[in-house]
Amino acid sequence: MLFSRETPRDSALAIAGLAFVTIAGAWIFQYAGYAPCDLCLEQRIAYYAGVPLGLLIALAAAARAPRALLAVGFALLAAIFLYNAGLAVYHSGVEAKYWTGPTACTGGALAPAGGDLLKQLETVKVVRCDEVALRVLGFSLANWNILISAALAALSAAALLRKGR
Repeated sequence: MLFSRETPRDSALAIAGLAFVTIAGAWIFQYAGYAPCDLCLEQRIAYYAGVPLGLLIALAAAARAPRALLAVGFALLAAIFLYNAGLAVYHSGVEAKYWTGPTACTGGALAPAGGDLLKQLETVKVVRCDEVALRVLGFSLANWNILISAALAALSAAALLRKGR
């Protein structure tokens, strides 16, 4: 079994490391010119929370914190990444036009906000949530996030359920 002989510290470091590599990849794609949409940015929050939480759990495990405290940390990690996998499923459905997404990034109606609407449109660049900007091996980044977040949730749950130190 994966991580069967790993300590809670090792599991937490692996989860934090995988989460960091994932968010670093998103930053690299952004630097390369693939601007993230609103839903992409929202999906990054799980990684911004998961990396430091994983590191805190690793530090707590190294300091011999009570197993109950480590369990709470792993449960929180599992919940964060499970929620993120669901958000990625939603985003993937928006991209596939199975359902509509947020009006802020899927071409909803614009309303003038006390100014010239045409002037505003000339200066605003909306990154659409319902268009795939990049595919890697045939999958959009939202599709990849389903797999990665689900894997991180599963690793967190496995560490939570593992007996002993």
